[in-house]
Amino acid sequence: MTNKRYGMVIDLHRCVGCAACDIACKSENNVPHDHHWSNHIVETTGTFPNTRYRYIPTLCNHCENAPCVTNCPTTAMYKSDEGLTLHDTDKCIGCRLCQLACPYGVIYFNESAPFAQFNEDEQPAIADGTATGPEVIAKTGTPIPDYNPASRLGQKGVVEKCNFCSHRLEEDKLPWCVESCPADARIFGDLNDPASPPSQALANHAPRVLQKEKGTKPRVFYIRDF
Repeated sequence: MTNKRYGMVIDLHRCVGCAACDIACKSENNVPHDHHWSNHIVETTGTFPNTRYRYIPTLCNHCENAPCVTNCPTTAMYKSDEGLTLHDTDKCIGCRLCQLACPYGVIYFNESAPFAQFNEDEQPAIADGTATGPEVIAKTGTPIPDYNPASRLGQKGVVEKCNFCSHRLEEDKLPWCVESCPADARIFGDLNDPASPPSQALANHAPRVLQKEKGTKPRVFYIRDF
């Protein structure tokens, strides 16, 4: 049994809105183009010239009171010892109750085999100038161009979502979105350790969470502002 309790703090003062986290997540986790494990909310308020712009990175909140876990009838969605909200595709029956229960809209369902559109694309963008999807697959010897064998490749009829790069955590590495942030806006670690970077960030700033009124107790916190 581990004593760790993983969480993430996103410093909006450091965030530059570059979406490097979104791109890194797709590459690291073989995320389909129409799925967004790492995403963002963009808000513009006011009337010109008195306007305000906000950019809020989003991902699975790995809630302590995760409604997706509570509503899963097969325990496919479950909590790990470290508090991660994870998903077992072998137990998933594709009922999508977890997706309906999530108030954050961060769970995605594979209607078809992931990257099917790429595998079936036989029309080059530029004749005699660019390769088709099947040609790229044949040349690279991988299911998709950015295929990462350390991660999993989704399958038709099941859900998927951010897992805090659990395959990297098993090797004592940080989630790839954290590593890839050029502004060091993402702070990840053990919330049970008062000396850890996220614990220190929470102690030094007034943290906020998304949709606090839902009572899910997210483990993704926001400090300062964009």
